[in-house]
Amino acid sequence: MKILISGASVAGPVLAYWLRRYGFEPTVVERTPAARHGLGGHAVDLYSAAAEVARRMGCWDTIVAARTQLDSMTVERFGRRPVEVDLSRMYAGISRQHVEILRGELTRILYDATRDSAEYVFGDSIADLHDDGEGVDVRFDSGLRRRFDLVIGADGLHSNVRRLAFGPEEGLQRQLGGYLAVFSMPDVFGVGNHTLAHFSVGKLVGVYGVRQTGQVRAGFLFRGELTYDHRDKDQQKAVLVKEFGDYGWKVPQLLEYLPQAEDFYFDSIAQITLDSWVAGRVALVGDAGYSPGPAVGGGTSLAVVAAYVLAGELAAAGPAGLRNYEEVIRPLVDNSRRLSPKIMGTVIPSNALAVRLMPGAAATLAKLPTSLQRLIWSQNAVGKVFSSTTLPDYSNLLQPDSSQPLP
Repeated sequence: MKILISGASVAGPVLAYWLRRYGFEPTVVERTPAARHGLGGHAVDLYSAAAEVARRMGCWDTIVAARTQLDSMTVERFGRRPVEVDLSRMYAGISRQHVEILRGELTRILYDATRDSAEYVFGDSIADLHDDGEGVDVRFDSGLRRRFDLVIGADGLHSNVRRLAFGPEEGLQRQLGGYLAVFSMPDVFGVGNHTLAHFSVGKLVGVYGVRQTGQVRAGFLFRGELTYDHRDKDQQKAVLVKEFGDYGWKVPQLLEYLPQAEDFYFDSIAQITLDSWVAGRVALVGDAGYSPGPAVGGGTSLAVVAAYVLAGELAAAGPAGLRNYEEVIRPLVDNSRRLSPKIMGTVIPSNALAVRLMPGAAATLAKLPTSLQRLIWSQNAVGKVFSSTTLPDYSNLLQPDSSQPLP
């Protein structure tokens, strides 16, 4: 089958890799004019099952070599002593396999793993879809028309495929009441290979080093209810200045570098609440179908695992595998959705008591033996999402020559 995938970030290339291994012909269309190489994007995490998918793809060692290496964090608060948190020990307690990596680095590695075996079309997007029950006729923004057996939307929180096949975004989002902003800047504070964070009620500011460039990423999370255009960067920057302009701490110096930030990212922490991710021969994977919430729900790991499962179920059952994929991945999606508000409550404290207690609790937990940490995490939603997912085995469906380049 010929399968069109919209989106070349994380879920798209992972899906393309496994589809090709099962003998399908994947085409990936991406709106940006070229592959997203480089060190852009905020840091994301791969846990347990997602790490195992990367291992089976043969790119785990490359991912580990590119990891952020941010193993410690200093937490500061107004009027209180700093708290040191050993992140490496905490991650080891949450998941037996874990890596933190810049999203741009992960995208580059996944593209390199698939560029010779999948067709990539950059600088274009899907303008229209027509599913006649036997296939999907696609018209692209460029005017090109092609026909595919299936179309998969792997194009993120503001998915174009979802809009075309499932309806407007507004009715499908659940706002969690938080926002995330990230941009790059010089390391004016000498942060180095470290994370520096500042907590207050309803707000978190973080600065972490990017060892490959010597720069840092400045990150802002805050609670609120806003109306803004997700495509208007100038408007979003103005919102950030309004929210943090009088914050104090190191924020005034951080905001000095905001106007010229070319990699500025801003979005609401929102979930996509579709009950089904399949409409005929069109389906969604990753944030496009069930974003658990940026920065709080493990969306990158969920996208990797879901793409692996989708390819396997298609290999096992053809188009009928779309429904099977929904059944297999739903428990993990549901757990991620339930977990996100809890994590947001931890990283963006809603009251003064949380601001006072959370950093010390995190530091104490990280000092416990790894086995005890894992026991603690296994008793709640964190363990169900990040450490206890078991991957289905589709190895008997692999094609012996499917890793070869497309003709």
